[in-house]
Amino acid sequence: MGLEKSAFIFDMDGTIVDNMAFHTQSWITFFEQRGMTIDAEEFFRTTAGRQGKEIIRAHMGEHLLDDEVLALNLEKETVYRELYGPHRKTVGGFDELIRRAKEQGVVLAVATAAPNANIEFTLDGLDLRRHFDIVVGAADVARGKPNPDGFLLAAERCAVPPERCIVFEDAPLGVEAARRAGMRCVVLTTTLPANAFDEFENVIAVAADFSELDIDALFAD
Repeated sequence: MGLEKSAFIFDMDGTIVDNMAFHTQSWITFFEQRGMTIDAEEFFRTTAGRQGKEIIRAHMGEHLLDDEVLALNLEKETVYRELYGPHRKTVGGFDELIRRAKEQGVVLAVATAAPNANIEFTLDGLDLRRHFDIVVGAADVARGKPNPDGFLLAAERCAVPPERCIVFEDAPLGVEAARRAGMRCVVLTTTLPANAFDEFENVIAVAADFSELDIDALFAD
């Protein structure tokens, strides 16, 4: 891996935990209650990685006031936590990958579009926050993915240049955000098949879970 400081930056939803089906179902429920129908697969492809406020405004109108959007997003996320709570667990191999990364001195960060309540629900609910040097969430950046803001802020706070950061993602918008940030990316196929990421030249590995990954191979030039 070499002596230069390096970082792993993890997306959270769909990457550290396999929860995107629950997020999608909570959005479907949220919109159905308002007489709106969405296609689950298309919705995931076009929204996963965006902030809740961005999704709500895109589907319900840019005219909504901030307080209205906040209340609507809170409603949706409450449904999500109720749905996913009994199923909370990390994706296979995550704990071992984290252990090996720490042994090799890799800086560890999370960059997620999730609001603070969902970050606490996942990282604190599963006692994972202690593993990470940096956690960046929706409250820390103005724009969600595919904008690179979250990944770039995580790299800055880690004091690691983007080219030495490897992002772990499950969604096309997230991989695109990593590309725009100048970062290589590992894709977890928790939600979409490998061929959904064929267009991205910054993808260096595709895996079903973390147990399939070798840290030295990821950092190999």
